[in-house]
Amino acid sequence: MSTKQIIKEALSLPRESRALLAEKLLESLDAGEDFELSPAWREEIQRRCGELDSGAVKPVPAEAVFKKVREKLG
Repeated sequence: MSTKQIIKEALSLPRESRALLAEKLLESLDAGEDFELSPAWREEIQRRCGELDSGAVKPVPAEAVFKKVREKLG
């Protein structure tokens, strides 16, 4: 089966099944691979975590983000 056919089949799955498939595919990208973060990315991660920990920024629930995007897209 070609990648194009797999994508077509995957997109026809129910929402929950697509979410599970996406999760498993993303997990597979990280499995067993050690990679080195650049100093710039390491610093960015620390900065963002610090902002969350200090309360300088508030996390936004994914559903709220998705709702806002759907509203903007029409």
